[in-house]
Amino acid sequence: MSAQLLDGKQISAEIIDEVRKGVDARTAAGKRAPALAVVLVGDDPASAVYVNNKKKACERAGFRSLSFEYPATLTEAELLDLVRKLNEDVEVDGILVQLPLPKHIDADKVIETINPNKDVDGFHPYNFGRLALKMPLLRPCTPHGVMVMLEKTGVDLAGKDAVVVGASNIVGRPAALELLLARATVTVCHSKTKDLASKIAAADVVVAGVGIPNFVKGEWIKPGAIVIDVGINRLDNGKLCGDVEFDVARERASWITPVPGGVGPMTIAMLMKNTLDACNALHP
Repeated sequence: MSAQLLDGKQISAEIIDEVRKGVDARTAAGKRAPALAVVLVGDDPASAVYVNNKKKACERAGFRSLSFEYPATLTEAELLDLVRKLNEDVEVDGILVQLPLPKHIDADKVIETINPNKDVDGFHPYNFGRLALKMPLLRPCTPHGVMVMLEKTGVDLAGKDAVVVGASNIVGRPAALELLLARATVTVCHSKTKDLASKIAAADVVVAGVGIPNFVKGEWIKPGAIVIDVGINRLDNGKLCGDVEFDVARERASWITPVPGGVGPMTIAMLMKNTLDACNALHP
């Protein structure tokens, strides 16, 4: 058996097309297009690539893209002042501060300063709490994208055993909450988990997000399981790979995401959706 691929590029393009229709409907009704402010501090190469991809997605979606790029010497106070100004700017619907931030800046403080109604990353404690209470508004983009991909398989997740590998606030924890919303039975594994292989071997759905190349061995995958690989890692030879041993896992799984071209594009697509939703809520 060779798993079917979940093509994140194609699915994300469909989502952005739908977002574009929503934007066109706004402008046809005499309303302005959504505006997304992206803040980049420092010169992290991966962050620069992500920000550039977000700018391109804004153009495809018909958004106004506002870019704020600063050297790593920007102070925490200066960044917080910028976020407060963007909060007050009625022409800005979404605020995204690209992570990671330089070590002298408290990322949690920055996230908590963002107006929850403009928190299109879905990281603010208010939006995270809404997800935990089964009342989601702006949802964390990557886990929400994962759920959209899972929907594309046509598999009913209710009652399925799902294992999330990694417990970060960006992927693991919100992914577990999303899977709970879908009525899956969820196990979250982390660095202290004992006998990880046996837990993964019993899972109908595996979501891996630990940031370690090929950490999840293909032989651990239950035959017929769905594998969502959130990791993206660059090897010494320059090639990209995920957190799951792809070639072996593909021969056991029913569905699997490639790296690259899997979850990555979905994250940006869900960011576009969140920005349109935020704009519609702020300026109906």
